[in-house]
Amino acid sequence: MKTIVGVAFKRPGKTYSFNPDGLTLRVGDRVVVKTTQGVELGEVVAFPREVEDDAVAQPLKKVVRKANDEDVAKLERNREKQAAALKDAQEKIEEHRLPMRLVEVDQAFDGSKMTFYFTADSRVDFRELVKDLAGKFKTRIELRQVGVRDKARMVGGLGHCGKDLCCTMFLSDLNPVSIRMAKDQNLPLNPQKITGVCGRLMCCLRYEVEAYKDFKKRAPRRGACVETCDGHKGCVVEQNVLRERLKIQDENGHRMDVPLTDIKGVCDDKKLERAEPEIEAEAELKTMVEDGEPVPED
Repeated sequence: MKTIVGVAFKRPGKTYSFNPDGLTLRVGDRVVVKTTQGVELGEVVAFPREVEDDAVAQPLKKVVRKANDEDVAKLERNREKQAAALKDAQEKIEEHRLPMRLVEVDQAFDGSKMTFYFTADSRVDFRELVKDLAGKFKTRIELRQVGVRDKARMVGGLGHCGKDLCCTMFLSDLNPVSIRMAKDQNLPLNPQKITGVCGRLMCCLRYEVEAYKDFKKRAPRRGACVETCDGHKGCVVEQNVLRERLKIQDENGHRMDVPLTDIKGVCDDKKLERAEPEIEAEAELKTMVEDGEPVPED
C-alpha cells in the first residue's frame, strides 16, 4: 500500500497524485512538489489516503514541503510574467509572420524554463522566434504545438451540460471518440449536440457506450416483434438502457413501457415488425419538433 495526496496546479484542473512523504496535509494547503517538469507549486485538493501499489503511476513523486509566503508571492510574479510573455510573444509571431496561434505560456516555478503552447495547421519553422524569445526573457524557451483538444483543456470552458470541461477536471488522457459511439447510444447525429467546444466529438460519449453495448446484446433490436410474459405483442420502438426497459407498440398504435425482464421472447409476426431506419427517422423527427427546428417537407 502507498499513501498518496491529490494535488492540482490549476482550478479547475486535473488532479495528480504525490507521496506526502510524512507531511500532515489538509485540503487547501499550498505545497511545493517535484514533477517531471521540475519543481512546481500546487494546491492539495484531496486528502491523503492509502491505495494499492498498482493504482498509481510509478515512480511516485514526493511533496517537497508546504509552501510559504515567499513561494506564493513567487507564483504570483510568475503569473504576471506569463501574461506579459503571452503579449510579447504574440507580437513576435506577427513580426515574423508565422502561421501559428498562441494558446498559453507556462513558466516553471523556479524560472528555469518558459514553455509556449500554440496551434497551427501544419509544421512551423519557429527557430528565429525561439532566438528572439530567449534573448528577451533570458531563460530556456520551448515551443510546443498542440491540437484543438489540448487547446480546449488549457483554455477551459463549459460543456453542453453547463459544467467545466471534463478534460480540465479529471481526464488524464484524451482518448479517441468515434461517431460509432454516438450511434450505439441512439443519439441524434446533430453536430451541435455531439460536438464539444474544441470542435471534436465530446469526450463524454465514451462514458456509457459499454453499458449500451451490453444492453443491446441482451435486448431485442428496435423494430423487432416481441411478446411479453402476459401475452401482449408489439414492436420495439424505443430502448431505455439506463432503466433497462423497452417501449413496444401494438398493432393499434398503443405503446407500453415494459421491463426487459418481462419480455418473453422475439416472435415472428411480420405485421408488427418495422425497419430500424424507419424508427430512427421517426425518432429524429420527434427530436427536431421538441427542439423547435424546422421540419423538412416531403
